[in-house]
Amino acid sequence: MNKKQILKILHQNKDEYVPRTKLASEVGISESQLAEAIDKLQKEGYVIDSSPDKGYCLSKIPNRLLPYELQRDLSTEYIGREVHYYSEVDSTNEVAKRLANEGAPEGTIVIAESQRSGRGRRGKKWLSPSGGVWMTIILRPDIPPAKAPQLTLVTGVAVAETLDEECKLDVGIKWPNDILIGEKKVCGILTEASISPQGLEYVVVGVGIDLNVDVKTFPPELRNGATSLKQELEKEIYSVKLVQRFLKNFETLYNDFKTGNFPKILKEWRKLSKTIGLNVEVHKKGKVVRGEAVGITNEGVLILEMDDGSLRKVISGECMHLK
Repeated sequence: MNKKQILKILHQNKDEYVPRTKLASEVGISESQLAEAIDKLQKEGYVIDSSPDKGYCLSKIPNRLLPYELQRDLSTEYIGREVHYYSEVDSTNEVAKRLANEGAPEGTIVIAESQRSGRGRRGKKWLSPSGGVWMTIILRPDIPPAKAPQLTLVTGVAVAETLDEECKLDVGIKWPNDILIGEKKVCGILTEASISPQGLEYVVVGVGIDLNVDVKTFPPELRNGATSLKQELEKEIYSVKLVQRFLKNFETLYNDFKTGNFPKILKEWRKLSKTIGLNVEVHKKGKVVRGEAVGITNEGVLILEMDDGSLRKVISGECMHLK
């Protein structure tokens, strides 16, 4: 709590010195306790200048998704109002499921600087080094379990809109859960639901964005199909502002979803789709289905036109765009 109070005062006086005695008095701690707290903030990446005569001055904020920075100008009503932050975890989805089982409220988010065991769809490993956005949102919608997968599409629209607004890039969506810049993947979404005999208990939505990640460090088999915002824009992106915009966009669309406006969201998804109109290959449980993606149903199911002209619905699977 002391750190939050100190940061609040230093932010209010950014680039100006605050005397030690004044800062310690306003926070309600001793000057030695203040010095310890300042040291911890500096280790988190805050550049705080110190002068024996003038006191402390906040001169630079770290480009990290620290809870205080994320919540400071957040304009949402409930998404992101409770933040669980970690420097490293196995998987933010796994942490979120544990918190959800313990009663964490809707809108709680879990954020990590990196993941040791990030996962994509079908259990595939998702590389999650420092520099990316690795985040999971806990949701408790009052919907039938069958509608939970629609939240992947809702999230995809929120991410795509955010990247377009913040970065002005050619953003599109590959069914069902990949966000592309051009033809390269920049974000993945993993939605997992907990279902009991009484119905849907909660949904966790994991979002992984290659923000300031160096794609050149990826294994060769992943390098060609991936990109990052830093690589596309040739500059480092301020992560807090982008995530705040995403959380606001997501909350707006999620509220629409809960009030029955999924068809409107689906219309936006179709506009952003890079899959519809292409020949695709969908892999599922060792089987491969090929056809032209001609549409998506109101439930988010992909519709393929086969070589014989028949239509086939594909509920899930790994989709590959064919040249």
